[in-house]
Amino acid sequence: MIKDEKHFKKQETKRLESYISDKNLWIAINRTQYVSEGAEQKVYLKDTENVLKLNDSIYYNSWKDYLYNLLLHNYFFPDTAYDLIGFTKDNDILYAVVQQSYVSITANTDLNQVKEFLTLNGFENNRNNDYINPELGIILEDLHDENVLTRNEVLYFIDTVFYLTEAFWIK
Repeated sequence: MIKDEKHFKKQETKRLESYISDKNLWIAINRTQYVSEGAEQKVYLKDTENVLKLNDSIYYNSWKDYLYNLLLHNYFFPDTAYDLIGFTKDNDILYAVVQQSYVSITANTDLNQVKEFLTLNGFENNRNNDYINPELGIILEDLHDENVLTRNEVLYFIDTVFYLTEAFWIK
């Protein structure tokens, strides 16, 4: 099954690259403004107000699932919304390029506050820093203190990983 998923994603990536070329969605990245990276994305400063994030959709079985993730993030966390501005390649790997507002922190994030906030909004903590909303059929993961920042006592979710369950499509 995993072999089939990898084959599907490889084919999907080829089709996506063709679409990107047809629509002229390739963009160049100023790699001298590198900030940091995690398992799934590389972060660059764009200017004093924004960062650019390059994501290769490694956490997803398909690019479509990654794009659903962007939509869900923007719905739930509009103050740190992603703006998909194009695509780039590095070492023959396709990356989506999203722009996001830069968030400066004023305090360390208290993960108990994250849990309380998400619980009040229908999410259940199912392990570590991962949550599920069974009513909506949405999984929200990777909410550690580097992906949820605190500025002036407000939580800012800057690096979320959303997944849709079968229950999402039934409702």
